Amino acid sequence: MKFPAPVSVQWIASLIGAELIGNTEGIATGINEIHKVEPGDLVFVDHPKYYDKCLHSAATFIIINQKTDCPEGKALLIVDKPFEAYQTIVRHFRPFKPAFKPVSDSASIGEGTYIAPGVYIGHEVSIGKNCFIAPNVTILDHCVIGDNVIIQAGTVIGSDAFYYNTKKDREVWYKKMESCGRVVIESDVEIGAGCTIDRGVSHDTHIGRGSKLDNMVHIGHDTVLGANCLLAAQVGIAGATTLGNGVILWGQVGVSKTLTIEDNVVVLAQSGVGGTLERGKIYFGSPAEEAGIKKRELVWVKRIPEIWEKIKSLK
Repeated sequence: MKFPAPVSVQWIASLIGAELIGNTEGIATGINEIHKVEPGDLVFVDHPKYYDKCLHSAATFIIINQKTDCPEGKALLIVDKPFEAYQTIVRHFRPFKPAFKPVSDSASIGEGTYIAPGVYIGHEVSIGKNCFIAPNVTILDHCVIGDNVIIQAGTVIGSDAFYYNTKKDREVWYKKMESCGRVVIESDVEIGAGCTIDRGVSHDTHIGRGSKLDNMVHIGHDTVLGANCLLAAQVGIAGATTLGNGVILWGQVGVSKTLTIEDNVVVLAQSGVGGTLERGKIYFGSPAEEAGIKKRELVWVKRIPEIWEKIKSLK
């Protein structure tokens, strides 16, 4: 999430009650989680396992619960509970605003766009020209939709990320991280009925131009789809995954988190993707492998009883 305007790190430290060391004159431009940080961003870390990763990430400001050496040019904001500090910052810049109308007065809707009965459009939403928004679609706060976009009935755009701070030494293990990211849908995208596209935790979930989603597709938080992707029914993609341009996922493909599917990959139906896939290849199976290799494996598996009988006959 980018702040409406850059703010001093001293002001942030005051907001969350942090001890500030390092670059105390710095200016923060936003807050982000570790997979998406950029220079100028704040990031939080509350477990020693991730200290080094955060300290040497692109983030300029690190909210942390232990004093440590501060990398040159960065600042540490030291607090007892970095997760709660993150929540405080998010709630300050993206406070909950109740809705009193089906379409918020702060929403922007382009010329020629059709909004069907039963649609809900939240605060600060932007929708381009000549879009078709079917009945009972929900578009939640801060989402951005381009021109000529079709969204079929019952789809939800901008639902909260499935993302939790986990500590098993407390009564409630999983504590919800406030979602302050957006969903950004480029022009000429079509989204089927009953789809769910989660907003980013603190960055954007992004659907590239010309991509087409069938019914009942789920896109997790901070996932990026390139241009002209094709996703068939019941595809599910976990958080912070990147799909290149021209990727095709056929029905019921499941994709794990924080991986990359490169340009022009095709994944055949009911496959499970657990690692990065190389560009231009066809994959199949769970875990997904190159389809030609996987199909030959299945042929040999089917022959196991026959081979076993031959082995027994030789004894």
